[in-house]
Amino acid sequence: MGRSAPFFLRHGGDMLEEKIKRVLEEFRTDSKGTASPQELRNKYFGRKNGMVTLLMKELQLVPPAEKPVAGKQVNELKLALEAELDGLEAGSASQALAERLQAERVDVTLPGNRRPIGHSHPLTLVRSEIEDIFSSMGYWVEDGPEIETTFYNFEALNIPEHHPARDSQDTFYISDTLLLRTHTSPVQIRTMQKQRPPLRIICPGKVYRRDNPDATHSPAFQQIEGLAVDESLTFRDFKGTLEYFLKAFFSQKTKVRFRPSYFAFTEPSAEVDISCIFCAGVGCRVCKTSGWIEVLGAGMVDPAVFRYVDYDPEKYTGFAFGLGIERFAMLKYSVNNIQYFYESDLRFLEQF
Repeated sequence: MGRSAPFFLRHGGDMLEEKIKRVLEEFRTDSKGTASPQELRNKYFGRKNGMVTLLMKELQLVPPAEKPVAGKQVNELKLALEAELDGLEAGSASQALAERLQAERVDVTLPGNRRPIGHSHPLTLVRSEIEDIFSSMGYWVEDGPEIETTFYNFEALNIPEHHPARDSQDTFYISDTLLLRTHTSPVQIRTMQKQRPPLRIICPGKVYRRDNPDATHSPAFQQIEGLAVDESLTFRDFKGTLEYFLKAFFSQKTKVRFRPSYFAFTEPSAEVDISCIFCAGVGCRVCKTSGWIEVLGAGMVDPAVFRYVDYDPEKYTGFAFGLGIERFAMLKYSVNNIQYFYESDLRFLEQF
């Protein structure tokens, strides 16, 4: 027994038009309901059971003479429903966008969310203040590499090969001739090589030494070294410059004293102390009851250093000094541990 034809085909051509009409009416009813455009597309154009899809499959059973008319009617239904679905999808997308914009609407009249405003690090504040004081005296800032040669870091500063300062226990060596600079004094040598006197410079920057981290030591810290070279500069000029700087940085009531010392690149050399800023020189735990606090080392430039940069030591004299920025920051802000400056603890940093 052969395969039977679909219902509407078994009852004549008029039934095809009725089937198409019923599908179209059902679609219009569905499109006015709660079904989404995607649900409608699945119902009418699904690959297996879509109502229009089934109609198109059943066209295979239509007699050849009737196929052109039947095919045209089903195709017109297909195009009509697809056009309707496209319109529904566009409207749905537009409505979804409008709802999203409404939900995400920003009231521009409301105050914004204020973020906390950052500020300079305490070491940066101290460095800037020191630079400003020396700039007011006619000094300018010079910079140099943090990876240095042994010539600039030691030899040109009159530090011989077997000097204790060159020991590998104190210095980070990269090779036999390269190292992380242990002070910023090499910048002074580099500047003197490229410029003739008169010269007044300060050289701030990071330096590195093999120190174990504790309350007063760090393997990486910051220094500012200064140099003045001219004809007829004397120890009196040297003392006057440093007294002016220290009183400007701490207070005009600060007392300053110079104690004889030794540095390889200065002669004579001095340790510079200030009256204790915590007890006004009376004596306390910070100054170890002495009333004085050591703050920097300095001295007149050794003539041997001038020979490395082709300065005539018979014509020029100069003085040099060096200080630790952390040391000055600890005194200025009454901080008892150098590590606080490098721990990035906002509870500490927000106090400045």
